[in-house]
Amino acid sequence: MKAAHFATLTLAMACAVAPAIAKETPDPYVPVAGKTVDCVNIRSIRSTNVRDDKTIDFIMNGKTVYRNILPNSCPSLGFEKRFSYRTSLSQLCSVDIITVLWNVGANLQPGASCGLGKFQPMQKAPK
Repeated sequence: MKAAHFATLTLAMACAVAPAIAKETPDPYVPVAGKTVDCVNIRSIRSTNVRDDKTIDFIMNGKTVYRNILPNSCPSLGFEKRFSYRTSLSQLCSVDIITVLWNVGANLQPGASCGLGKFQPMQKAPK
């Protein structure tokens, strides 16, 4: 009987849900002394890293990084971490609009549309 009680207790402890602990990731970049720029060349964008609902890092060819802090929070951007944009120019500029892409089953649907801010040059933070 004691063995059965122990097994039940062990099973109950194994099924207990531990609270999720958010790990805050340190910012890998610091601003470069200098002026922000209004536009970046689209062909030079290698990838993007959405940090939260207001912050996108644009990783450029040649390892240059520009941080764009949106003037307003963009709902679901930090959760979905993906967006689209349309421009008739070869540059993405602070006057352009991005649209959050929501994952709906196997499809992507447009979500909130939000304006970009200026592009701040960044560099790797010292260790």
